[in-house]
Amino acid sequence: MLKLVIGNKNYSSWSMRPWVLLRQADIPFEEVKVRFDSFEAGSTFKNTVNALTPTGKVPVLVDGDLVVWDTLAIAEYVAELFPDKQLWPRDRAARARARSVCADMHAGFTHLRGNCPMNIEASLADTGALIWRDKPGVRADVARLVTMWQGLLSEHGGPLLFGSFSIADAYFAPVCMRLRTYALPVPPLIADYVARVCALPGVKAWMDDAVAERDFLDFEEPYRLAPTAPQH
Repeated sequence: MLKLVIGNKNYSSWSMRPWVLLRQADIPFEEVKVRFDSFEAGSTFKNTVNALTPTGKVPVLVDGDLVVWDTLAIAEYVAELFPDKQLWPRDRAARARARSVCADMHAGFTHLRGNCPMNIEASLADTGALIWRDKPGVRADVARLVTMWQGLLSEHGGPLLFGSFSIADAYFAPVCMRLRTYALPVPPLIADYVARVCALPGVKAWMDDAVAERDFLDFEEPYRLAPTAPQH
């Protein structure tokens, strides 16, 4: 059975992608969660993950003697391992576009990711309003996301980015969490897409687990002193 090594579900946006992909596609796997005690050398987290991958980061997919790291590499490996699941769009042009937007998210949208770290259990609308007011880079990133998602939803007819569930939806699920947590303003079409992603069984299962963690890590949350009441 595949083994997926992840970090805290409330904070680890990178871990969320392959976990949601596997769970939503109904692919059996064993979850191994390594708590974020610290990212410093010598921490339990670093010692545990360094034993698996030279990057010292999660997620990590283990398949027998094979170790795969990096979310895109994991997604590609799983798609090849389970071709019947159609994790990429069937159409070649759509498949190329899906890979392009995933790579775009993988390397870009740094203002949104940097200023709005994933925090599923939190409700940070006030923080989000300040970020939206003071961070033009965040506004630009969200505007680009809106344009991208609107185009894909229109072209493929929804309900998800390429029609049915694909790697692209798993890849953008953490972005949906950010838009939700920080209450960033988006058009109704995009808000509806975010709601549909949150309602996917694989995404909802991750969100429920994230809320249930109740593991407040102050080094992950410099913007508040204590956790808020859960949103669920």
